[in-house]
Amino acid sequence: MGDSSSSSSASYIHMVQHLIEKCLIFHMTKEECMEALSKHANIKPVITSTVWNELEKENKEFFEAYSESKSKNDRMSEEETNQMIQKMISDSSSSSKGSTNN
Repeated sequence: MGDSSSSSSASYIHMVQHLIEKCLIFHMTKEECMEALSKHANIKPVITSTVWNELEKENKEFFEAYSESKSKNDRMSEEETNQMIQKMISDSSSSSKGSTNN
């Protein structure tokens, strides 16, 4: 699996961002998100981490509020997390066509 054109890597990054946003909706930590995307979407943790950091830079206030609310300990079971990610990934692969918002 070599590097393809930059446009496809851009859409790949976009997909990773999309999945991270879903993780955020479900109150997953960065580590949970990295592990989940690695397990279910074959996305290397280093990529998830990099994209997460970029999102964090662009959305400081959101992430500060996010980590505040995270500490209140509303954890999900691994089972719930797995089901959610399966759904997330099937959603994103089916809805990625056409919806360009930027």
